[in-house]
Amino acid sequence: MGFFDWLFGRRPQPLSPAPPSRSTAQPEASIPVPPPPRKLDLNATDFLPIARDELKVSAQGLQLWGNPWFGRRDLIPPADDPRTKLIDRVLVTHGLLTPEQLVDIHRVGEEMERVRPSLIAVEHAAALAGEAAVQADREQRAKLKAQKKAEAAERKRQREKAVAQRRATDIVFLGRGVSGRLGDRRSDAAKLEALGLPRLATPADLAAALGLSIPRLRWLAFHIEVATRVHYVNFTVSKKSGGTRTLSAPHRTLAGVQRWILHNVVARLPVESAAHGFLPGRSILTNARPHAGKAVVVNLDLENFFPNITFPRVRSVFQRVGYSPSVSTILALLCTECPRKRVEYDGKPYHVALAPRGLPQGACTSPGLSNQVARRLDRRLAGLAAKLGITYTRYADDISFSGDAALDTRVGYLMARVRHVAEEEGFTINARKSRVLRRNTAQRVTGLVVNDKPSVSRREMRRLRAILHRARTQGLDRQNRDGRPNFRSWLEGKIAYVGMVRPEVGAKLRAQLQALA
Repeated sequence: MGFFDWLFGRRPQPLSPAPPSRSTAQPEASIPVPPPPRKLDLNATDFLPIARDELKVSAQGLQLWGNPWFGRRDLIPPADDPRTKLIDRVLVTHGLLTPEQLVDIHRVGEEMERVRPSLIAVEHAAALAGEAAVQADREQRAKLKAQKKAEAAERKRQREKAVAQRRATDIVFLGRGVSGRLGDRRSDAAKLEALGLPRLATPADLAAALGLSIPRLRWLAFHIEVATRVHYVNFTVSKKSGGTRTLSAPHRTLAGVQRWILHNVVARLPVESAAHGFLPGRSILTNARPHAGKAVVVNLDLENFFPNITFPRVRSVFQRVGYSPSVSTILALLCTECPRKRVEYDGKPYHVALAPRGLPQGACTSPGLSNQVARRLDRRLAGLAAKLGITYTRYADDISFSGDAALDTRVGYLMARVRHVAEEEGFTINARKSRVLRRNTAQRVTGLVVNDKPSVSRREMRRLRAILHRARTQGLDRQNRDGRPNFRSWLEGKIAYVGMVRPEVGAKLRAQLQALA
């Protein structure tokens, strides 16, 4: 028991009695031989009671607080230590311990001192073993970490290789908002074969058919809202009715791709009989001829015809004829473009999209695709015309109806129904260009007068004859009063236009022009 235990009144626990001796009946070999008892050579006077005054005198000169065993709880002070002797006498004096118990305590202390070096060695060995185990665990963790890093680097390399391979052989993304169906590669081979169309199911099939690499095809079809470079050249031309029209001419590579799409796909698709625009064997003349000699002619105009035919509608055309959603998406992207405005930011030019992708005016595929998108509109308006007993034709965005005098009483109903049908089909009627023409005025259909038979207006004929007449005496160049850059070519075009409608008159005018040379 330590000095502080005595000061704070901690009672020592009695030592447990020694275990009973083993039975002598057991074999002697199983009984361990105890070590010989060690004598402590303790003097009985060390445990004699001591008075308080004597305690004070004895404690004088002793290092009570600087003793090497002071505060130690891992050992028992030796019995020959003066400080310990004094404490032992106090414990016996106050009856806290008996001399026998103190002898046992000091014997335990001596035994602890005897085995202490072995314990230190065991602790040292355990510490070394622990450090070795920790180091081995660290090395194992470092090795595992390095292995995982190597595996991650290999996966990254394989992924980059796969991405590069996929980018070189496939297309899975072409911009936001347009790439949702690129993963579907299912084409309807039966439909394509019935229409005589190329069998294409994947982006690789389309690239091979176009004679392009996958990266080149991706570059042509990629959609972006703000671009630093576009595939079209935009310019404006004047309209007859005033204002300007923006035309978009594709660059050479894209123009070649669009020509392939036109000749191999779009031109082979069936169209409605009411459509006369941009079709072989049909023209403004075939569009105007069915309305000749009618009592009432109704002309309507579809507003923003090409721009209103947006990317989803064009994609539906290709998908409807049997192409996979993937191929249909790419074909639609190749045939559409956003109207853009050129701006500058931080000294760099950018082309910013102003509206969704639609058919550009200037691409060779736009007219044919517009006829495909408008097929349902043509069928519905042709059905309405048949119901009313009148005639219906359409040339691009120009819609024409004609009939006998009975139509005059149903014009309002007709125009309202056409407006509703057009809106349901995604088009808008331009009310400012709607005309109802009767016999008492020049009835025009796509620029031709159809009161009796399709013909060029008298004003235009008189103008051409006057130019040729004055050119015989004044010279052809002096007749170029509008300052046209190639006046003779313009005049030849006008005469060819007349010759299409009235071949005999056109032949006479052409002969007069050739006589001027």
